[in-house]
Amino acid sequence: MIVHIPSPLCSYTGKLAQVEADGASVAELLANLDANHPGIRFRMIDEQEAIRQHIKIFVNSEQIASLKHELQPSDVVHIICALSGG
Repeated sequence: MIVHIPSPLCSYTGKLAQVEADGASVAELLANLDANHPGIRFRMIDEQEAIRQHIKIFVNSEQIASLKHELQPSDVVHIICALSGG
């Protein structure tokens, strides 16, 4: 499935803003993404296996809150990073 990567994480994907990854759940998708782009998962998921507060994950325009969310091969995933500063 297609995964849209935010600019702050594109350094992990070789500057690609869109990559492909597989998984039956968001957890599996992120594991597959990390296997192909080492280190990217840690930037999104904390040590308690929760989505970091500054990260939002959308599946087909619907924000998800659980890594257990099931996925279909035709789904489109958007990872959004909140930015701070002034």
